[in-house]
Amino acid sequence: MVTAIVMMLVLGAILGLGLGIADRFLSVEVDERIEKVSSMLPNYNCGSCGYAGCSGLAEALVEGEVTVVGTCKPCKPDQKAAIAEYLNTTPGPDGTCVKVKA
Repeated sequence: MVTAIVMMLVLGAILGLGLGIADRFLSVEVDERIEKVSSMLPNYNCGSCGYAGCSGLAEALVEGEVTVVGTCKPCKPDQKAAIAEYLNTTPGPDGTCVKVKA
C-alpha cells in the first residue's frame, strides 16, 4: 500500500512539472487592447454589429477587421470617439496602432 501511495505522489509530481513547463512555453499572449475596448463598449452583447458579442467586436476592431466603431448601434457617440481615439493612439505588442473611425 505504501508503494502505491509513493508511486501516485511521484506520478503527480512528474505530471505537475510537465504542466508547469507547458504553461511557460505554450502560453498565448493576449492583446491588452481587446479587454480595454471591450470594457469601453456598452456590453449589451446584442449582436447588432454582426459579431457574437461585445468581446467579438472588440477583437475585430483591434485586429483591424472592422475600421468603424459605428457598427455598434447601442454605443453612444462619446464612447465611439473614445474607443477610436484609444485605438488610434495606443500601439499593440507589435508597435503599430489601428486606424479606426468613430
